[in-house]
Amino acid sequence: MGVRFHPHAVERMRERGVTEEEVRATVERGEPFPAKFGRMGFRRNFQFHDEWRGRRYRFKQVEVFAVWEDEDWLVITVIARYFDGGG
Repeated sequence: MGVRFHPHAVERMRERGVTEEEVRATVERGEPFPAKFGRMGFRRNFQFHDEWRGRRYRFKQVEVFAVWEDEDWLVITVIARYFDGGG
C-alpha cells in the first residue's frame, strides 16, 4: 500500500502545518472512518509541544481524507486541529 498526494492536499498540508510523515502515519496507523463521497477518513493524534500561529499546544490531531486508487491511497485533503488535551 502506498500513499500519494493530490496537489490540493499538498497545499492544505503546507497551510495547516502538517508534514508528509504525519500524513503517512495517519493513513497507515490512524483510526479509519467512512467519509462523504465514497472517501475514507483517517484520524490520528500526535504529541506536538510547539507553537502554532502564536500559541503553544501539546497535541495536534491530523485528519486525512483519501480515495483508494490504483493500489494506493490518494490523499485528497488534510485537516489539522491543535489542542492542549484539557483537564
